[in-house]
Amino acid sequence: MALIVQKYGGTSVGSVKRIEAVADKVKEWRDRGNRMVVVVSAMSGETNRIVALAKEIDPNPTPRELDVAMATGEQVTIALLTIALEKRGVPARSYTGPQVQILTDSSHNKARILDIDAQRVRDDLDKDHVIVVAGFQGTDEHGNITTLGRGGSDTSAVAIAAAIDADECQIYTDVDGVYTTDPRVVPNARRMDRITFEEMLEMSSLGSKVLQIRAVEFAGKYNVPLRVLSSFEEGPGTLITFEEEGMEQPVISGIAFQRDEAKLTVRGVPDEPGVACKILVAISDQNIEVDMIVQNIANDGTTDFTFTVHRNDYQQAMAALEKIGKELGARETIGDSEIVKVSLVGVGMRSHAGIASQMFKALAKEGVNIQMISTSEIKISVIIDEKYLELAVRALHDSFELDAEPEVH
Repeated sequence: MALIVQKYGGTSVGSVKRIEAVADKVKEWRDRGNRMVVVVSAMSGETNRIVALAKEIDPNPTPRELDVAMATGEQVTIALLTIALEKRGVPARSYTGPQVQILTDSSHNKARILDIDAQRVRDDLDKDHVIVVAGFQGTDEHGNITTLGRGGSDTSAVAIAAAIDADECQIYTDVDGVYTTDPRVVPNARRMDRITFEEMLEMSSLGSKVLQIRAVEFAGKYNVPLRVLSSFEEGPGTLITFEEEGMEQPVISGIAFQRDEAKLTVRGVPDEPGVACKILVAISDQNIEVDMIVQNIANDGTTDFTFTVHRNDYQQAMAALEKIGKELGARETIGDSEIVKVSLVGVGMRSHAGIASQMFKALAKEGVNIQMISTSEIKISVIIDEKYLELAVRALHDSFELDAEPEVH
């Protein structure tokens, strides 16, 4: 008898009809002999509606009270799903995050989970109940309701699965698994049967929107097998798990991309110790995260320093860079907000040479110029002009034959 945690997002529970469909699915899993915990989000659009109401009263509502308001969205869903299960003869109990004692820190609107006292869940599972838990929320040490921020319900589900030692945590969403790349860009992209935590972390951080990175980190840390499934069609989905000993891996698992990049360059600053530090401190003082960095040294004792930031931070970063550039005596400061990052990801890279050269050859063949390069053990990222994004992704997908069943090495 398996212990399964399932999570259903806002789209999956977006109407009474869909909540009834979820109840049918949960009953099916239980009828197969599984013990079930179900974590749900608020109905789609509900959290935004609640936040809008609060901001109608005060554009900057108190974070504590905003959490109290936002947490009601999930409370409605857990009650409705429990009613739907009971109507089907399935004994079920609903719990809010605080009732399950999901203990978080006190960072309202973006709290982090510290601990879970899962005893009530275990007791009810022993009574053969299906447990329905509100995702996205918890309580701090002072008894205040907290919410976990974007993707919080995924994190709630993984944390509960870890706390009760579940056999699998299933994330139901509006896609039927993790694909080699975005099917909207490459129609013949292939759904992967499995992917490692390491690869999924890279894919999530590099632009894949299937799973929240916090949930993947949590699952990897506590060794919780994750499966991404569709709420609307049957299928095996994609299993996210550890790399197994002796299991050969495809060289490249997927291609991720981020459209929201911007590049900034300060040219002709003195090539001396501490200059890079001064530039990056000026940017970090604006609370802006820097992604890729390249430094080129000229023969005249100066250097060009280039880095990328999120496109939303472009203007603010440029203002800070111009200021520090003047202080350092830079020749000029330039920027480009029409760039994208394209990344190859695969644990098979560790044991396979020639990936970079194949990537660069495929891009060169299509006339795509590479502006910056960044590598790690299992990824290669390049910065290119935004206008070449879809061409580049398709060319790389073809070059590495990702639409076919993967070759292992």
